[in-house]
Amino acid sequence: MLLKYLGTIMPAQELENKVVDIAWSPNNLKLAVASSDRTIYLFDENGVKRDKFSTKPVDVKFGKKSYMIKGIVFSPESTKIAVGQTDCIVYVYKIGEDWGDKKVICNKFRQSSAVTCLIWPVEAKEGPIIIGLADGKVRAALVKSQKAQTLYTSDAMTIALASNIRGNGFISSHADGSIIRYYITENDGAEPSGRVCVHGVPAYALAWSQSHILAAGCDKRLTVYDSYGKPVKIFDYSRDPEEREITVACCSPSGQSIAVGSWDKIRILDWTPRRSVWEETNVRTLPNFYTITALAWRRDGSKLVVGGLCGGVEQFETILRRTVVRGSHEVAYVGPSQVVIRPLNDSSQRSIVVRSQTGLEIEDVRVLGRRDNNVVARTARTLLIGDIELGLISEIPWENRSGSGEKFFFEYPVVCLIFYSGELTIVEYGQNEALGSVRTEAVNPHVVSVRVNERPSIGGIDNKKLAYLLDPRTVRVIDLLTGATISVIVHDARIDWLELSETGHRLLSRDKRGRLWLSNDTGGR
Repeated sequence: MLLKYLGTIMPAQELENKVVDIAWSPNNLKLAVASSDRTIYLFDENGVKRDKFSTKPVDVKFGKKSYMIKGIVFSPESTKIAVGQTDCIVYVYKIGEDWGDKKVICNKFRQSSAVTCLIWPVEAKEGPIIIGLADGKVRAALVKSQKAQTLYTSDAMTIALASNIRGNGFISSHADGSIIRYYITENDGAEPSGRVCVHGVPAYALAWSQSHILAAGCDKRLTVYDSYGKPVKIFDYSRDPEEREITVACCSPSGQSIAVGSWDKIRILDWTPRRSVWEETNVRTLPNFYTITALAWRRDGSKLVVGGLCGGVEQFETILRRTVVRGSHEVAYVGPSQVVIRPLNDSSQRSIVVRSQTGLEIEDVRVLGRRDNNVVARTARTLLIGDIELGLISEIPWENRSGSGEKFFFEYPVVCLIFYSGELTIVEYGQNEALGSVRTEAVNPHVVSVRVNERPSIGGIDNKKLAYLLDPRTVRVIDLLTGATISVIVHDARIDWLELSETGHRLLSRDKRGRLWLSNDTGGR
């Protein structure tokens, strides 16, 4: 992973003004920085300051400086910010969608002791805010119901929280070295909730990648544990006289890179899928930056923001390599299994993130379609297909290692047709299983018709049908949901064009003799 310096977001001061926490909004458009002056500063995606607001104590009679901010986090829809404070409360501020919108407190969650850390898992749209407390409790606060409950209690103070990549679970580290795992939702096949391991020192730097847990603290050692709590790799910096305690860690959105902060230094650890090992791939020294106190990775994996002890905030671009495809799109490889595709000719069109859910390395990316609006990416065992405008990506199993012979058709708004080796595969954007697959020798899209929910049905029932050629004179219409045959229509001449009606109840076909046939779903015509 390369770190390219982009610029200073907030300049450092000549005195201590600790950056307490940094948070990127899930939609990648806003950056929030919490400082020890109890103010939250808001920046746009380019690091330009656009707004700020001051936080409030739980009780004014104790003074406006009677508390400290311990953590901030954006809501999944990017319109709220949760703020954890040492005066035993979590405030949720509604900041709105536009810059300058009035900041109002919409939720208050009182706690039994001081808040030490908090996270808000992004993938769980209606999920809770996870709060760590000084008395060892880990609690869940539900914004919708405005209620909170204790998930579990430890014997020592909670010092760090980290969510997994899917957002359905998290881990907590405590002052006695304990690292505890907890799943918010049911996860079939996952490891059970409970204590994973006991780290040698309190793990202030904590990260949960795809299948490993990283923990580090004042002993200057980075330990990588597997899902069962067994150490699989140790990076020992204790013999380096210039090294100091490791203070913070942050996992990339793909789960294949981890940024670790210490004194005047950022380290990048990368997961190598082909070798199945963690390696230190980059060390960036920041002279006179002092202790790194906060790290935040942008949700698309393209930027890393670093905060320090004296209030300085710096921004870095995090990429492996960058290419331009068809002269219209920039492809930035931000991890082995994740790329960001950004249109070059249309500034209004947002970038799209293509990530392999299997963790396999993306080997090739192509932009296709008449309007350069579709993307096809390939890994060793899967194929990723998506629509850039819709922002939907599908990943299906695919064993064609040569990467040649397929024909892709993107004429339909919600599905892609793939012809390969005498087989037609239909992929619906956003679904990680093929919608259907049939055998046919016809590779002409004019003799294939797909209808997927093009006209709303009564009761909202899915309507997904396919018409294709069994042979040059025979049309088969099937239900893609069940795979059942709806009708088989035989002609006395070769068919060169066909199309289903919006609901799939009628079929219009043309033969080589110039005759146009209209058939219903029972085969009558």
